Amino acid sequence: MKVTWESGDAYELYMGRWSRLVATPFLQWLNPGPGLRWLDVGCGTGPLSDIILSHYKPAELYAVDQSESFIKTAQMRLRQDVQLRVGNAMSLPVDDDAVDITVSGLLLNLPPAPDEALQEMVRVTRDGGTVAAYVWDYAGSMEMLHHFWESAVELNLMAEVMHEGKRFADCNKPALRELFNNAGLTEITVTAFEIIQEFPDFEQFWVPFQAGQGTAPTYLLSQPEADQLALRDLLQSRLPTASDGSIKLRARAWAIKGRVNKSTSQEDDAADN
Repeated sequence: MKVTWESGDAYELYMGRWSRLVATPFLQWLNPGPGLRWLDVGCGTGPLSDIILSHYKPAELYAVDQSESFIKTAQMRLRQDVQLRVGNAMSLPVDDDAVDITVSGLLLNLPPAPDEALQEMVRVTRDGGTVAAYVWDYAGSMEMLHHFWESAVELNLMAEVMHEGKRFADCNKPALRELFNNAGLTEITVTAFEIIQEFPDFEQFWVPFQAGQGTAPTYLLSQPEADQLALRDLLQSRLPTASDGSIKLRARAWAIKGRVNKSTSQEDDAADN
């Protein structure tokens, strides 16, 4: 089943607003100074870039996403002083050593070879610069997706092959640290951020799934209408709903950062030769 990533507005409604809540504490944790050259890899509709522009006074900001639609949506929302480019994380359209800090939100679990995507981030970041990223704790505390997939699997065992908690079970502290360590990054630090998203009622929670952007919405719209309604009813019965009908859901993101050390890599290459 091909997952759809075409509509920037639909993605913003579904996942962008979650990412925006994580982006603020993530950038505060990085605590970067002003005047840096930035790259935002997998920028989506631009939530991370938006905060960088507003609060961190970048000298330059590149933002890359493989979706042309997402780039167009980001272009409408961000100021003109960001260089938006359509490109693949495993072959970034950015020169070597072009930036001081490379960041990426909700991306590292998606490329077929995350190690190659991370190596690309290292390539475009100067020696001594920073590479940092965050991903959802899919197998742990991403309650929105956990409730959806547990309900979907109960109704249809075939849904388990798309269950993000199973597919991305390695989005955790040890796996991220190993990934960064293998890329030659040093001074690696991993932390977690927890956020709460509140929906005024179930309909506000459900509508984004009907927009068809992302794995869970793509699965939902692939099902017969009767099955969609059954999933809707089961999910509604399981969500933690307050007496006023509102729903609060928790999400945890793992964040990691490391320092680029190209001098060590060059010494290792020389030793190999």
